[in-house]
Amino acid sequence: MCSVRIEDLGARLRSRRTAAGRTIASIAADAGLSVPYIANLENGRGNPTLSAVSNLAAALGAGLIVELVEGDGRAPAVPAALPDSLLQFSRSARFSTEAARMAKGTGTPETTMRERLLHAMAGMGSLAARPLAEPDWHRILDAAVLTTRA
Repeated sequence: MCSVRIEDLGARLRSRRTAAGRTIASIAADAGLSVPYIANLENGRGNPTLSAVSNLAAALGAGLIVELVEGDGRAPAVPAALPDSLLQFSRSARFSTEAARMAKGTGTPETTMRERLLHAMAGMGSLAARPLAEPDWHRILDAAVLTTRA
């Protein structure tokens, strides 16, 4: 029995792709898969083969771990889907510039830093009692920038 639900896999794929600033079409071309196939996976639909997931991982610059576990071994929790307003903000020049600066300053790959930053910002945003807009994301990014400056 697979311990990763298709919805969780889709959320991970979308998160990784958006953190890398990539389109579904570019990932599809690199993975040798169709755009609708990947879109369906990201939306929690489909039944991907291990080969397809392996190709997607490679296209995203990620590793794939397949593990057989005893008993009721569970997969680690997957972060909730990122808010649309944050995904839009992640495409801004400011977000890209700050993520690149943080990556360089910490010696972390830029894609990894973008992904960490997105999830950190989403976590902060989840404390709000209302949906956040671009100015809110700027303020949250300001806090991240201030905490990472040496």
